[in-house]
Amino acid sequence: MKRNMKIATAVAAGALAIGGVLTVGPVTADSGAGAPVAARTMSHGGPAMGDHRASGYGDDATGMRHHDGPCTGSGLASRGTLTAAQRTTLTGTAEEEKLAHDLYTAFAARYDARVFEHIAAAETGHLTAVRTLLDRYDVTDPTAGHRAGVFTDPALQATYDRLLKQGQGGLDAALKVGRTVEADDIAALTEALPGLTAPDARQVYTHLLTSSERHQEAFDHWIADE
Repeated sequence: MKRNMKIATAVAAGALAIGGVLTVGPVTADSGAGAPVAARTMSHGGPAMGDHRASGYGDDATGMRHHDGPCTGSGLASRGTLTAAQRTTLTGTAEEEKLAHDLYTAFAARYDARVFEHIAAAETGHLTAVRTLLDRYDVTDPTAGHRAGVFTDPALQATYDRLLKQGQGGLDAALKVGRTVEADDIAALTEALPGLTAPDARQVYTHLLTSSERHQEAFDHWIADE
Protein backbone atom coordinates (compact mmCIF):
# COMPACT_ATOMS: atom_id res chain seq x y z
CA MET A 1 0.00 0.00 0.00
CA LYS A 2 1.43 3.40 -0.90
CA ARG A 3 2.38 5.55 2.07
CA ASN A 4 0.41 8.55 0.84
CA MET A 5 -2.75 6.46 0.85
CA LYS A 6 -2.45 5.27 4.43
CA ILE A 7 -5.45 5.79 6.67
CA ALA A 8 -3.96 6.19 10.12
CA THR A 9 -5.79 7.51 13.13
CA ALA A 10 -3.01 9.59 14.64
CA VAL A 11 -3.16 13.33 14.61
CA ALA A 12 -0.58 15.60 13.17
CA ALA A 13 -0.34 19.16 14.49
CA GLY A 14 -0.63 20.40 18.07
CA ALA A 15 -3.74 22.53 17.86
CA LEU A 16 -6.97 23.31 19.68
CA ALA A 17 -10.17 24.27 17.91
CA ILE A 18 -11.47 27.39 19.65
CA GLY A 19 -14.20 29.33 17.90
CA GLY A 20 -13.26 27.90 14.52
CA VAL A 21 -9.54 28.60 14.83
CA LEU A 22 -6.79 26.08 15.41
CA THR A 23 -4.38 27.56 17.93
CA VAL A 24 -1.02 26.49 19.25
CA GLY A 25 1.02 28.59 21.62
CA PRO A 26 4.61 29.31 20.59
CA VAL A 27 7.39 27.04 21.72
CA THR A 28 10.15 29.40 22.74
CA ALA A 29 12.19 27.76 25.48
CA ASP A 30 14.34 25.56 23.25
CA SER A 31 16.99 26.97 20.96
CA GLY A 32 19.21 25.68 18.18
CA ALA A 33 18.61 23.48 15.19
CA GLY A 34 16.86 20.86 17.27
CA ALA A 35 14.22 23.15 18.73
CA PRO A 36 10.60 21.99 18.55
CA VAL A 37 8.63 22.54 15.37
CA ALA A 38 7.35 26.10 15.10
CA ALA A 39 3.80 26.81 16.23
CA ARG A 40 1.04 27.43 13.71
CA THR A 41 -2.42 29.05 13.55
CA MET A 42 -4.91 28.00 10.87
CA SER A 43 -8.55 28.95 10.30
CA HIS A 44 -11.11 26.32 9.43
CA GLY A 45 -14.80 25.64 9.59
CA GLY A 46 -14.62 22.07 10.74
CA PRO A 47 -15.78 20.39 13.92
CA ALA A 48 -14.24 21.13 17.29
CA MET A 49 -11.47 19.21 19.01
CA GLY A 50 -12.31 15.62 19.70
CA ASP A 51 -14.76 15.26 16.80
CA HIS A 52 -13.07 12.64 14.63
CA ARG A 53 -16.02 11.34 12.64
CA ALA A 54 -15.44 9.29 9.51
CA SER A 55 -16.06 12.27 7.24
CA GLY A 56 -12.30 12.54 6.70
CA TYR A 57 -12.21 16.07 8.12
CA GLY A 58 -8.71 17.32 8.70
CA ASP A 59 -6.96 14.44 6.90
CA ASP A 60 -4.10 15.01 4.50
CA ALA A 61 -2.69 12.61 1.94
CA THR A 62 -1.29 10.37 4.68
CA GLY A 63 -4.57 10.10 6.53
CA MET A 64 -3.13 12.01 9.49
CA ARG A 65 -5.52 14.36 11.20
CA HIS A 66 -4.58 17.95 11.98
CA HIS A 67 -6.21 18.84 15.27
CA ASP A 68 -4.42 16.78 17.86
CA GLY A 69 -3.28 19.60 20.08
CA PRO A 70 -3.79 19.79 23.78
CA CYS A 71 -5.53 22.69 25.40
CA THR A 72 -3.76 26.01 25.72
CA GLY A 73 -4.70 29.64 26.16
CA SER A 74 -8.39 30.47 26.50
CA GLY A 75 -9.35 26.81 26.07
CA LEU A 76 -7.59 25.69 29.22
CA ALA A 77 -9.66 24.83 32.30
CA SER A 78 -9.30 26.59 35.65
CA ARG A 79 -6.26 26.24 37.87
CA GLY A 80 -6.37 23.87 40.81
CA THR A 81 -3.88 22.46 43.31
CA LEU A 82 -1.03 20.04 42.71
CA THR A 83 0.66 17.94 45.35
CA ALA A 84 4.46 17.76 45.50
CA ALA A 85 4.34 14.37 43.78
CA GLN A 86 2.07 15.72 41.03
CA ARG A 87 4.43 18.63 40.44
CA THR A 88 7.27 16.15 40.02
CA THR A 89 5.15 14.16 37.58
CA LEU A 90 4.51 17.35 35.62
CA THR A 91 8.23 17.97 35.12
CA GLY A 92 8.68 14.37 34.02
CA THR A 93 5.83 14.73 31.55
CA ALA A 94 7.53 17.74 29.97
CA GLU A 95 10.72 15.81 29.41
CA GLU A 96 8.83 12.80 28.06
CA GLU A 97 7.03 14.97 25.51
CA LYS A 98 10.36 16.48 24.46
CA LEU A 99 11.88 13.01 24.17
CA ALA A 100 9.10 11.92 21.82
CA HIS A 101 9.43 15.10 19.76
CA ASP A 102 13.21 14.85 19.46
CA LEU A 103 13.19 11.17 18.51
CA TYR A 104 10.48 11.61 15.88
CA THR A 105 12.23 14.65 14.42
CA ALA A 106 15.48 12.68 14.12
CA PHE A 107 13.66 9.78 12.46
CA ALA A 108 11.78 12.12 10.12
CA ALA A 109 15.12 13.42 8.85
CA ARG A 110 16.43 9.87 8.36
CA TYR A 111 13.47 8.04 6.83
CA ASP A 112 10.86 8.74 4.17
CA ALA A 113 7.94 8.16 6.52
CA ARG A 114 5.69 11.14 7.10
CA VAL A 115 4.25 9.63 10.27
CA PHE A 116 7.31 10.90 12.16
CA GLU A 117 7.01 14.46 10.89
CA HIS A 118 3.31 14.65 11.68
CA ILE A 119 3.51 13.19 15.17
CA ALA A 120 6.57 15.32 15.99
CA ALA A 121 4.41 18.36 15.17
CA ALA A 122 1.74 17.06 17.54
CA GLU A 123 4.35 16.64 20.28
CA THR A 124 5.24 20.32 19.87
CA GLY A 125 1.69 21.24 20.85
CA HIS A 126 1.75 18.76 23.72
CA LEU A 127 4.93 20.26 25.13
CA THR A 128 3.45 23.74 24.79
CA ALA A 129 0.46 22.68 26.89
CA VAL A 130 2.63 21.08 29.56
CA ARG A 131 4.79 24.21 29.69
CA THR A 132 1.63 26.23 30.23
CA LEU A 133 0.91 24.09 33.30
CA LEU A 134 4.50 24.45 34.52
CA ASP A 135 4.12 28.22 34.31
CA ARG A 136 0.71 28.20 36.01
CA TYR A 137 1.99 26.21 38.96
CA ASP A 138 5.38 27.95 39.15
CA VAL A 139 7.29 24.73 38.45
CA THR A 140 10.72 24.96 36.82
CA ASP A 141 10.68 23.81 33.20
CA PRO A 142 13.30 21.03 32.89
CA THR A 143 13.34 21.38 29.10
CA ALA A 144 14.10 25.12 28.99
CA GLY A 145 17.18 25.97 26.95
CA HIS A 146 17.96 22.37 26.05
CA ARG A 147 18.64 21.56 22.42
CA ALA A 148 17.33 18.41 20.76
CA GLY A 149 18.48 15.21 22.41
CA VAL A 150 19.53 16.83 25.69
CA PHE A 151 17.61 16.13 28.92
CA THR A 152 17.85 17.12 32.57
CA ASP A 153 17.03 13.66 33.95
CA PRO A 154 20.03 11.31 33.48
CA ALA A 155 17.76 8.27 33.26
CA LEU A 156 15.70 9.91 30.53
CA GLN A 157 18.89 10.91 28.74
CA ALA A 158 20.00 7.29 28.75
CA THR A 159 16.59 6.21 27.46
CA TYR A 160 16.75 8.74 24.62
CA ASP A 161 20.26 7.65 23.61
CA ARG A 162 19.24 3.99 23.64
CA LEU A 163 16.05 4.53 21.63
CA LEU A 164 17.78 6.80 19.12
CA LYS A 165 20.43 4.16 18.46
CA GLN A 166 17.77 1.46 18.21
CA GLY A 167 15.76 3.52 15.72
CA GLN A 168 18.78 4.04 13.50
CA GLY A 169 18.69 0.34 12.65
CA GLY A 170 16.10 0.85 9.91
CA LEU A 171 12.60 2.16 9.34
CA ASP A 172 10.91 -0.82 10.99
CA ALA A 173 13.10 -0.38 14.07
CA ALA A 174 12.27 3.34 14.23
CA LEU A 175 8.55 2.66 13.94
CA LYS A 176 8.80 0.18 16.79
CA VAL A 177 10.60 2.80 18.87
CA GLY A 178 7.67 5.14 18.23
CA ARG A 179 5.22 2.50 19.36
CA THR A 180 7.30 1.90 22.51
CA VAL A 181 7.44 5.61 23.33
CA GLU A 182 3.69 5.97 22.97
CA ALA A 183 3.03 2.84 25.06
CA ASP A 184 5.25 4.23 27.83
CA ASP A 185 3.47 7.58 27.68
CA ILE A 186 0.07 5.88 27.89
CA ALA A 187 1.19 3.95 30.97
CA ALA A 188 2.61 7.06 32.65
CA LEU A 189 -0.44 9.22 31.95
CA THR A 190 -2.83 6.48 33.05
CA GLU A 191 -0.92 6.28 36.33
CA ALA A 192 -0.87 10.08 36.75
CA LEU A 193 -4.61 10.72 36.34
CA PRO A 194 -6.08 9.01 39.45
CA GLY A 195 -6.14 11.47 42.34
CA LEU A 196 -5.41 14.44 40.08
CA THR A 197 -8.04 17.06 40.88
CA ALA A 198 -6.67 20.21 39.21
CA PRO A 199 -9.09 20.82 36.28
CA ASP A 200 -6.45 22.20 33.91
CA ALA A 201 -3.97 19.40 34.58
CA ARG A 202 -6.67 16.74 34.17
CA GLN A 203 -7.73 18.35 30.89
CA VAL A 204 -4.21 18.36 29.47
CA TYR A 205 -3.30 14.87 30.70
CA THR A 206 -6.54 13.40 29.36
CA HIS A 207 -5.89 14.91 25.97
CA LEU A 208 -2.28 13.74 25.96
CA LEU A 209 -3.48 10.23 26.77
CA THR A 210 -6.00 10.23 23.92
CA SER A 211 -3.38 11.54 21.53
CA SER A 212 -0.82 8.93 22.57
CA GLU A 213 -3.38 6.21 21.92
CA ARG A 214 -3.93 7.58 18.41
CA HIS A 215 -0.21 7.89 17.79
CA GLN A 216 0.37 4.32 18.91
CA GLU A 217 -2.34 3.15 16.52
CA ALA A 218 -0.69 5.08 13.67
CA PHE A 219 2.65 3.41 14.33
CA ASP A 220 0.89 0.03 14.42
CA HIS A 221 -0.57 0.76 10.97
CA TRP A 222 2.84 1.58 9.54
CA ILE A 223 4.50 -1.43 11.17
CA ALA A 224 1.84 -3.77 9.79
CA ASP A 225 2.41 -2.36 6.32
CA GLU A 226 6.19 -2.78 6.39
